[in-house]
Amino acid sequence: MPISSGATLRGLMDRGIVVAPGAFNALVARAVARQQFSACYVSGAATANGSGYPDIGILTLTDMTRTIREICNASRLPVIADADTGFGDIECASRTVVEYERAGAAALHVEDQVFPKRCGHLDGKELVAPQAMADKVSAMCAARTSADFVVIARTDARAIEGMEGAVSRANLYREAGADVIFPEGLSDANEFKAFRALSPGHALANMTEFGKTAHLSVRDFSSFGYSIVIFPYSVMRMAMLAVEEGLAALRRDGSLEAMVPRMQTRTDLYALLGYTPGVQWDPPDGRGNPRHSAETEE
Repeated sequence: MPISSGATLRGLMDRGIVVAPGAFNALVARAVARQQFSACYVSGAATANGSGYPDIGILTLTDMTRTIREICNASRLPVIADADTGFGDIECASRTVVEYERAGAAALHVEDQVFPKRCGHLDGKELVAPQAMADKVSAMCAARTSADFVVIARTDARAIEGMEGAVSRANLYREAGADVIFPEGLSDANEFKAFRALSPGHALANMTEFGKTAHLSVRDFSSFGYSIVIFPYSVMRMAMLAVEEGLAALRRDGSLEAMVPRMQTRTDLYALLGYTPGVQWDPPDGRGNPRHSAETEE
């Protein structure tokens, strides 16, 4: 029987830090796998923004599971997926676990903000009561169809209740069954180290740009004892800057000839897809290796 993606992720965490770049669509997920990262991340913010919406928790469970399924199929990697506040109360959050598992995710994280949530690096957030979140975490753990599926509890308490509140909530959520804790909005190396010392167990670090967290490296987070580090929005930021610059050049010059050196070539695109024109094609194995099925170039 093949090992589950959740079991794979657990094994990776036990061996060292797991680096999970964010993929906002299936093609990016293929690139993540091709660069030999061991896991992939699906951001609620990137998924919402890519659909033209702000990150305020208004995408549906169906929206997220469709994206998760595409990214899981494309990357064949363990996928860690953002579940915001669980798409509702305890019953809805329990269903979220089942649907994320069915979509192929290895893990999800759920946060303790009041709906409608806000980006974790913005001010003005509100939190649910600690025990209410613990009850939700407990119910989500019980809803797993596989014990290997990883439930990650995120706390946004640092900005509202300080480090003491964040640690207190984290340890309560661990007692409720969370496999990993995600302390959002920590500011610097000292805070990340302090949190790990006060909340032993697996922990996830969020390395996002233009937020409250100083730039830290994978090596830094590993030395602090974190099990996972996500780069949720970095690739989308790079891609969108290139999009804006390209469109500005087209508007200004009436041509994109000057931008061609900055474009992915047709050859490189086909290599990423594992596609050879005129040769049968199957989805690649997650490392860009074709397995061949029956389609020719138009």
